[in-house]
Amino acid sequence: MSRAAAGAVNGRARRNGPRARARDRVRERLRGGLREVSISIKTKLGSLVVVSVFITTGLLMVAVQTRTELRFITVFSVIATLLITQFVAHGLTAPLDEMNTVARAISHGDYTRRVRGADRRDELGDLASTINRMADDLEAVDRHRKELVANVSHELRTPIAALRAVLENVVDGVSAADPETMRTALKQTERLGRLVETLLDLSRLDNGVVPLRAHRFEVWPYLSGVLKEANLAASRRGLSSGSGNHTRTDVHLHLDVSPPELTAHADRERLHQVVANLIDNAVKHSPPHGRVTVRARRGPQPESLDLEVLDEGPGIPKSEWHRVFERFNRGDASAPHGPGSDGGTGLGLAIARWAVDLHGGHIGVAESSRGCRIQVTLPGAPRTTN
Repeated sequence: MSRAAAGAVNGRARRNGPRARARDRVRERLRGGLREVSISIKTKLGSLVVVSVFITTGLLMVAVQTRTELRFITVFSVIATLLITQFVAHGLTAPLDEMNTVARAISHGDYTRRVRGADRRDELGDLASTINRMADDLEAVDRHRKELVANVSHELRTPIAALRAVLENVVDGVSAADPETMRTALKQTERLGRLVETLLDLSRLDNGVVPLRAHRFEVWPYLSGVLKEANLAASRRGLSSGSGNHTRTDVHLHLDVSPPELTAHADRERLHQVVANLIDNAVKHSPPHGRVTVRARRGPQPESLDLEVLDEGPGIPKSEWHRVFERFNRGDASAPHGPGSDGGTGLGLAIARWAVDLHGGHIGVAESSRGCRIQVTLPGAPRTTN
């Protein structure tokens, strides 16, 4: 990628990334909330005018009946009106002043501030709740950004340190530049390349620049090819369709498609990412000589597809199901992985969810008597309207 293209991608990422989208949602909420507040202010100001007129009229009637001088009635009317106006104005401006202070703090990066009065049952309470939700969203995005930087730095540091050590040994004469040494350096370089490619996929995810090229295809030969590629990759340098780098040639991959002539409508390249990453994850957590099954069935809609990937590993606790597809989530580090597994970077399942969401489908963990079962549902061909 050229520097200009990279700059364009980065620019789009800054404009269209999660933080920008969160701010757009916030602006919409604030605009809606401010419209509600303006209605409330109009109502209260109208009430203030009505009350002032009633007070003035009442005092004039009292003046007529008691023959009080008009100047005293005027003074009393002005004082009463000012007191009522001050009371109403304080009730309106005090919450808005606090919201302005909190919003200014949030704009300077302090996402810990919250607005009081969110429990009020009026439009100001709704606006306070909107600002607090805005702060929650921005705080979550900021935390995710920091975690992303920390995790990417950690993932890049390991292969770079290994590659540097190999090259330093060659330069210092500690080891010769023989094929085995070069093979070690190449392995670390490939690992860096896979990580960069994965991060590029995530960048496309955030930018929303990946088009969906869906076509009709036969499921059996397609999935059979994906499994053959996985077996070939495992025999060469470890199953690495995601971000991991392990050698699991002991796990048997099984394909179950019914009916055999099953067809589906989807983007083959994006679906390849889904299946390859799910197989990668399943193999990582399989026991020695385990079995991973890829099952495909016809969905409820025309050319829709129901996919399942099952393994015989330790499974995923139900309390962790909602975190499975988060970026850089590796699950329980103490969980027994299969031999040759390094746990990966935790990006494969996040990319799988992105690819499924791009189709408008659903992916999630399902109940299983043994191991882990992940279900994928693709909606199939869009309905045409006359």
